[in-house]
Amino acid sequence: MYELFLDQTFQKNWEGCDPFTEAECLDGEVFREVKTRRTFRFELDGNAYFAKIHRGTTWSEIFKNLFQLKLPVLGASNEYHAIRLLEKIGVNTMTPVAYGSRGVNPARIESFLITRELTDITSLEDYCRDWTSNPPLQATKRALIKEVSQMIFLMHNAGMNHRDCYLCHFMLKKSLIGHFPELYVIDLHRAQIRKNIPYRYRVKDVAGLLFSALDIGLTRRDILCFILFYGRMTPQFWEDVHKTAVDLYKKIHKKPPVETFLSNAS
Repeated sequence: MYELFLDQTFQKNWEGCDPFTEAECLDGEVFREVKTRRTFRFELDGNAYFAKIHRGTTWSEIFKNLFQLKLPVLGASNEYHAIRLLEKIGVNTMTPVAYGSRGVNPARIESFLITRELTDITSLEDYCRDWTSNPPLQATKRALIKEVSQMIFLMHNAGMNHRDCYLCHFMLKKSLIGHFPELYVIDLHRAQIRKNIPYRYRVKDVAGLLFSALDIGLTRRDILCFILFYGRMTPQFWEDVHKTAVDLYKKIHKKPPVETFLSNAS
């Protein structure tokens, strides 16, 4: 299997070269590096980019995921196609400028994804961190809740689940904070796309978001707003979201959350 996309900048800079070799030779500020994957920031022609270089995976990792009934991440393909789907449905995300994938053997697929750097941003996790002691304007909070819920609904309605759906993966344009916030969803390397999302994956995405928001001072009315903007779901769905979020909170923090609100919000 072979896939390749290069925008004009990378077509020009890599003309006559093997793009996989060129991607592998890129270097910059490393943000994450493991045996099979490297993520880093670099600059080219005065512009900044983020690159993810995948060097396949191990059979032990593949079988571990399969035994856990999880699909293993084999390269950059998931993230690239998830970005393209989000672009199609109008959900802000990263802008790809170069992508390639080659290989048939699942453990030896070579791939890379390069995206433009998002500037003037902060994660919702950081932006909301001190809301309990320094709450935002109610209109700002409500606008953010509306934007996040509708982004997730559109994503789910298009057949995609994120699998790492936490506040830290929603980036907020700092210069536009207010009644009309601009958000971008990132870190899509584990995203899955299919015709219809299985119920449990829809629950996991929404529960992950709630889990990451349990300590930021949300009120019951805030939760009700999220439910309204997300779209019509059964009371059982919201109960399952609540239970999953609380169980995850207990697992991570070794204690129950102070308040959750969602159990009485449906």
